[in-house]
Amino acid sequence: MSTLAQEVARRRTFAIISHPDAGKTTLTEKLLLYGGAIQMAGAVRARGAQRRTRSDWLAIERERGISVTASVMSFEHAGLAFNLLDTPGHEDFSEDTYRTLSAVDSAVMVLDAARGIEARTRKLFEVCRLRDVPIVTFVNKIDREGREPFDLLDEIEKTLALDVTPLAWPIGMGGTLKGVYDLIGDRVLLAPRLSEAEGEVERAEAIPLALEDGRLDALVGAEAAARLREEVALVRGACPPFDLGAFRAGHLTPVYFGSALRNFGVRELLDGIGRLAPAPGLRPAEPQPVAPDGEEVTGFVFKVQANMDPLHRDRMAFFRQCSGRFRRGMKLTHLRSGKAITVASPVFFLARERGLAEEAYPGDIVGIPNHGSLRIGDTLTEGSAIRFTGIPNFAPEILRRVRLDDPMKAKQLRRALENLSEEGVSRLFKPLNGSAWIVGVVGPLQFDVLAHRIRSEYDLRAGFEDAPFETARWIAGGEKSEIERFVSANSQAMAEDPDGALVFLARNAWALGRAQEDFPKLTFAAVREQA
Repeated sequence: MSTLAQEVARRRTFAIISHPDAGKTTLTEKLLLYGGAIQMAGAVRARGAQRRTRSDWLAIERERGISVTASVMSFEHAGLAFNLLDTPGHEDFSEDTYRTLSAVDSAVMVLDAARGIEARTRKLFEVCRLRDVPIVTFVNKIDREGREPFDLLDEIEKTLALDVTPLAWPIGMGGTLKGVYDLIGDRVLLAPRLSEAEGEVERAEAIPLALEDGRLDALVGAEAAARLREEVALVRGACPPFDLGAFRAGHLTPVYFGSALRNFGVRELLDGIGRLAPAPGLRPAEPQPVAPDGEEVTGFVFKVQANMDPLHRDRMAFFRQCSGRFRRGMKLTHLRSGKAITVASPVFFLARERGLAEEAYPGDIVGIPNHGSLRIGDTLTEGSAIRFTGIPNFAPEILRRVRLDDPMKAKQLRRALENLSEEGVSRLFKPLNGSAWIVGVVGPLQFDVLAHRIRSEYDLRAGFEDAPFETARWIAGGEKSEIERFVSANSQAMAEDPDGALVFLARNAWALGRAQEDFPKLTFAAVREQA
């Protein structure tokens, strides 16, 4: 097997998705802990205002205790190279999550044992289904009182139309939790105790023990052992045996149980991802899909982050490599501009921390510092003229005018808005009639984040006020004369995005519908892929 094939085979690039407060970020930290990427899990040890996480690195994330931007963390474990993408859980930042899912080969769906499938979980799962992303399910917080495991499995199966196969089973829940039984390795994992003095957690002790072994009764109690045997018999009778092909096709989800906070069941989840999740495979592209074993380096930008280093006002492009062996200093063609780019200082990530990337392989996420030349959806290639597809821009659902406290700083504001809009979380529109900038977002919390970042990263005081528009649509199709006629008839509602694409700002749903009726040859698109 060639070096390229070996490196591809040992890579696992996956995202963690969940409803807010299901424990996603805590689980991320514990996976990093097992991978040796960090020495202490801050979410467990810290208290109150000192609480920090590696993946939540923006100031507003630390202040509010939420994730508002996707983070990338690379680490190695058991001979495998993992690229973990932690996604925002809050629905107001869904667009960042959707694009992140375009860059992974599998996902871990985190469920709260007391809440099960929640609205945000369902939406994220549907995005995974559209992309045929295999999903591993982790039922979190089993050390707290929760729902019956069979009830959770039934909900997953019925709500998400997925076959479920538990690979572990809880021995009790909440106050009666004794541990978890490994259904693959026939082992008992005893639940650890939380040390009050140090705030540390002990690792779960794994004891090889068949269900029929009488020592199980002495270990967990006769009543708990009897119930475990009964429930496992039901599981094996009612649930299909694990099928690797069905899992990788997105039809079946293996289920693990544990507690991220107590560091329980996390190691087994990580081992399961390494054993079951697929290595990088074919990626959709035009004129044809790209295989990871191709000799030419190819990949696409799925995220841009401004000001990861505020002192240098940098913009980091997150590049998902899809084929070939990348080497620092090589030249890649930027397909959109046709220009060659020398990638002199590529980096690997541990959230905000960076390490110089001397080489990278398919599945890796490489950071490319740039000054605005790279945008979301851009393809970089060593030679062939290909374009990766499926990296969308979504029309915003809320539009606001920008209000600047100091009009003398209009140029600085424009630069700040353009830099932040390149991240793809907000949309920036310049009205053709010359009025104030209009910013569009998916959810209202994004305006708070934007105002906070404009103030903290650019030292500008700006706010957002109501605009007379409700939604935006990109205009395409039709003859040039038809587009000109439409622009003339709607001159006060026309704008351009930073790419120069024409945008119609509709006052309400009725106005949008009327425009579609009056100009049936034009396309009013809610989603636009990078050209």
